[in-house]
Amino acid sequence: MHRVALVAFNGEQTCFVHVLLNALDMKKKGFEVRVVVEGSATRLIPDLARYDNPFNSLYAQVKRKGLFFAVCKACSSKMNVLEAVMGEGLTLADDMSGHPSLGEYIKDGYSLT
Repeated sequence: MHRVALVAFNGEQTCFVHVLLNALDMKKKGFEVRVVVEGSATRLIPDLARYDNPFNSLYAQVKRKGLFFAVCKACSSKMNVLEAVMGEGLTLADDMSGHPSLGEYIKDGYSLT
């Protein structure tokens, strides 16, 4: 089985949407997929969670399928969205100086993209 961790760093909504689309596509094809949200991409979570956002249903689908694995705690704080991320029930990661350790995913057999 392919194990893939898709890491979203870019705060551009279109780039983040492509991560979500790829996560769903890979899951459908039998991959074990994890989405890790880092950097300025963390600030998109409250926007995507709004029902009036055109990409809300895509975000909700990825969330419902449990594909969000970790959101960077330090970046969420820096982008002033920590409370919103927590309110969405997404897992915060801070095991590497406040950030998710990507090395742990590689150690667990995931390819990073």
